[in-house]
Amino acid sequence: MKTLARSHGVLATLGYVKRFAGTSLLVKIGGAALEEASLVKRICEDLHLIQSVGISLVVVHGGGPAINRELTSKGIAWEFVEGQRVTTPEMMEVIEMVLCGQVNRKIVKALNQTGASAVGISGTDGQTLLCKPASARLGLVGSIEKVNTTFIDSIRKTPAKEGFSAIPVVAPIGISRTGTTFNINADWAASRVAQALGVKKMIFLTDQDGILGETGQILQELDAGELETLIETGVVKGGMLAKTKTILHALKNGVTETHILNARRPHSLIEELFTDQGIGTICRLRSRASKQKELRYA
Repeated sequence: MKTLARSHGVLATLGYVKRFAGTSLLVKIGGAALEEASLVKRICEDLHLIQSVGISLVVVHGGGPAINRELTSKGIAWEFVEGQRVTTPEMMEVIEMVLCGQVNRKIVKALNQTGASAVGISGTDGQTLLCKPASARLGLVGSIEKVNTTFIDSIRKTPAKEGFSAIPVVAPIGISRTGTTFNINADWAASRVAQALGVKKMIFLTDQDGILGETGQILQELDAGELETLIETGVVKGGMLAKTKTILHALKNGVTETHILNARRPHSLIEELFTDQGIGTICRLRSRASKQKELRYA
């Protein structure tokens, strides 16, 4: 029985490898997942393995805890409104320095050490993330008007080590048409970049096991209608509220599947992509159950 189970597992893995080879995947790494060097190392090793089976990768990252630490050291207070940090000009200088100068470089270095080739960029480079102010209340928080994919595409087409292309690692800093820099919610940046690139599968690596229901249970599968209900009823709050809104927007604009995984679970990326055991929360425009029902009554 054990031999049969192992054989089934191997065959399932090979099936998933065949299915995803030649496709693109966007991975958003949350700031909390970037606080431990050993965890960053493990995530980057998994990303390199994923790339080695022929999947084209794009990484977008956050950096909230690192920003909090730096703001605190400078005696700068902050507040969040619906999961987004109200940003002043003084804070913007710190945020850009942390995201571009510290966090982005940490990920790029860790990826390169695995044998992959990574190139770090900011959304200001090549006007990749063209922004306007999100609202007067949020200050220098940007709402993305346009994603210019030229710079990212050029990196993805660059031949690198072991015959694979380079991996773009994007810091969520945007720029206006007049040259003002903006702080962008990293979940929104990931969602909009995935849409612009035509990426069908997007994964959020977070410090949570997935989206939780009203009684605290993990909701393993959600469709757009269920996501809207969670938002309207206030079940999702804070950072997860912003994430849920971005996922809903992505599903309605071309992204087929979005996964939310706990980055601390060893090899969660590999487990989710290449095994039959689903973990975390998967979101689709329509659930499998509703699709099957439509087929039965068609």
